[in-house]
Amino acid sequence: MRSEKFSEIEHEAIVLLAAWEMLGGMVNYAFFNKLNRTNDVTLMFENSNDRRLFNILLGDFLSQPNERGGNDSFLKLKRPPKSGRPTDYTFLFYLREICAAPKLARNSCQLKKPLDSLSAWLESDCLVRDVWFGEIDVEVNVRIERIRYIKICGDIAKHNFSRLQSNVEKIVQTLKRSGVEIGAEEGFKALSGFYEWFHENIFAYHSSHIAQMLNDLLWGIHDYLAAEFSRSYQKELGEDHRYHYNYPEGCNHSFARSAYWSLMNHVRHGPYLPRFTVSPSLTSEY
Repeated sequence: MRSEKFSEIEHEAIVLLAAWEMLGGMVNYAFFNKLNRTNDVTLMFENSNDRRLFNILLGDFLSQPNERGGNDSFLKLKRPPKSGRPTDYTFLFYLREICAAPKLARNSCQLKKPLDSLSAWLESDCLVRDVWFGEIDVEVNVRIERIRYIKICGDIAKHNFSRLQSNVEKIVQTLKRSGVEIGAEEGFKALSGFYEWFHENIFAYHSSHIAQMLNDLLWGIHDYLAAEFSRSYQKELGEDHRYHYNYPEGCNHSFARSAYWSLMNHVRHGPYLPRFTVSPSLTSEY
């Protein structure tokens, strides 16, 4: 994770701040109704537009940052290996790098457990039977990696069909894997059917479980940083509401210090949602 611009501890603070803000942007009460309990939960969106935006934001989180800028970008994020696992091409890769060599804490197990759970779930296949693509008169049992359908649906939700060529190719590949050969024209026709089945049905079903895993990951970052927050946080003498943070050794860059301060403030306030577990009926299908 090292770069010429930032030290390793600075880079970690920046990555964790970015992850916290993306996760916090998805698991909050702006999207979901207030929880009446924390066990056996079913999360509900206020409306279909909230579900659509949640899918878009999740797709962005599961995309590779700095794809165009690469090592020439300001943050100089490390490129994942070319033959890596599917979640290596997401922000989860950078969290795994932190777990492998933590800098702001001695032990990364609080972060690694929810990270591994989310990664394994995303990389697994789901099987959806009898998917009907009316526009091309095809019915097929579709087997697809969860991360792939989530990202395709996020792109469809965000873009007009004229910007979805790469997603059409993925749909064509998915149907071929499922035993149906179609061309690009039929792939474009299938976009709306794919979105209807996999966003409005499968993603809607999975959304509570996804939100729990994202929330668990956010709490994992919080718990990972708890000891660092305790070390760093200092109230001003004689002041009820003023405080400062004692920066860790090696955190000297002005942007990194700003990121560290914001990160510690997030830890101070905690995640928006409490820890919760969803109903088992929302984790057993697809």
